[in-house]
Amino acid sequence: QVQLVESGGGLVQAGGSQTLSCAASGRPFRINDMGWYRQAPGKQRELVATITRGGGTNYADSVKDRFTISRDNVKNTVYLQMYSLKPDDTAVYYCNAKFGAWNSDSWGQGTQVTVSS
Repeated sequence: QVQLVESGGGLVQAGGSQTLSCAASGRPFRINDMGWYRQAPGKQRELVATITRGGGTNYADSVKDRFTISRDNVKNTVYLQMYSLKPDDTAVYYCNAKFGAWNSDSWGQGTQVTVSS
């Protein structure tokens, strides 16, 4: 199994920036795609951004040009740099990793990001 530990959430003012990190640990599975999802109160969990092992990225339209996802394959860590934050970005952000030959899913415990207006 792969364990994911997120860090970097907290309170930030609108227009500000914040960086989230997620480190994977556990058995030496090959980590495939990694990504960030978020869930706001009363809403379903939604995709924020994903990144392949080779560095290919995909973003939700709502964060395109404001968020940047990156990863360090040596450290098995994925990052989410968030700029020009808006109150609508307030949510619990979850890290996701797909690993192993069957692309199994692992989720982090979530980190709260609150953007004040």
